[in-house]
Amino acid sequence: MKRREFVRSLGVVPALLAGAATSGRAAAEKTGEASSQTAESACACRGTGDLGLVIERATGSVLIVEHTKGSILARIEGLGDLSHASAVFSRDERYAFVFGRDGGLTKIDLLTAEVKKRIIQSGNAIGGAISDDGKLIAVSNYKPGGVRVFDAETLKPVADIPATYRGGRSKVVGLVDAPGRRFLFALYDAGEIWMADFSGKAPEVVRIGPAGRYPYDGLIAQGGRIYIAGLFGEDGMALVDLWQEPLQVKRILKDYGKGEKKLPVYKMPHLEGWTEAAGHFFFPAVGRHEVLVMDGRSFKLVDKIPVHSQPVFVMARPDGRHVWVNFAHPDNDTVQIIDVVKRKVIHTFKPGRAVLHMEFTPRGERVWLSVRDANRIDIHDAHTFTKVGELPARAPSGIFFTVRAHKIGL
Repeated sequence: MKRREFVRSLGVVPALLAGAATSGRAAAEKTGEASSQTAESACACRGTGDLGLVIERATGSVLIVEHTKGSILARIEGLGDLSHASAVFSRDERYAFVFGRDGGLTKIDLLTAEVKKRIIQSGNAIGGAISDDGKLIAVSNYKPGGVRVFDAETLKPVADIPATYRGGRSKVVGLVDAPGRRFLFALYDAGEIWMADFSGKAPEVVRIGPAGRYPYDGLIAQGGRIYIAGLFGEDGMALVDLWQEPLQVKRILKDYGKGEKKLPVYKMPHLEGWTEAAGHFFFPAVGRHEVLVMDGRSFKLVDKIPVHSQPVFVMARPDGRHVWVNFAHPDNDTVQIIDVVKRKVIHTFKPGRAVLHMEFTPRGERVWLSVRDANRIDIHDAHTFTKVGELPARAPSGIFFTVRAHKIGL
């Protein structure tokens, strides 16, 4: 498809065509024959609120999609290793920032379907975040271990924060944005939680404290107040209350697996797929066929919900009524839905092998599922659970809609 034809399909008027449309409108007004067709040409544009990205992990490409009609608008290739890729969005929802496993950081214009800039900022990266004012992009790195921060407009470097500890440099995981131009993250090897504060003239790095053995992911909840890191090396989690002075780490759920035999872990669960609903948190349990339910005020375990296998993502419909769960290999062909009030599984279905990610539309009437081994995206009614559509995709994994631009920690 030629560029001009492609841009027309997106509903964008390039500068060259915009000038022609303006001239045409002026001529029509001059002759008193302004037509509806001319008016439509002059207003040929689209919003960004129904756009999103689908990661095609095997081919280093992404799809630009829109969820109002459930369609693919474009494919962008040449983004490197996307085997563990994620994305965040600018405040105006126009730009996506894609974090590749190979250390690539790519800025994409969703309206023109162009790569605005791409850099290789490290040797091995594991995700990133955008500051609450939309001006900073932070990337968490395995190699070299640490966090690098960039200007969101230009992708020029702003800060380099090495994750040093007595053993050398630690892998960084669980990086999230927090209110006040701050980022929180965990050091996997060092077992610590740090904060990078960019609210002043110079960045300040705060070593909050020890978290426990091998923190593997993190989330931020309650409007940006609570940071929680999961632990792979021991039972329990680590919590930081950002309203507390001084900041400190508190251990929670430390006995949830006491006395139970641990199972082999085939894929680490993702705490960023947590759910906060009806005053409770719903978490994937590491190495267990359970979803944990924790009270959102006391942070005590109140229930364990048996599920099909080891959960990876535990994600709530936007209204919090239902929780959708997918699972690790070899049972990743299954999705289960939990009723939050009853705290039990009410529906199970099998979309196909390797259901890797789920994403709800902004108001929760639809949910998109990536079915990697079937090379497709399935679209389901989130209330009836019925499949209502599908789209072709090359080994899809992460699905990210622009509504994330307005949510803390996503």
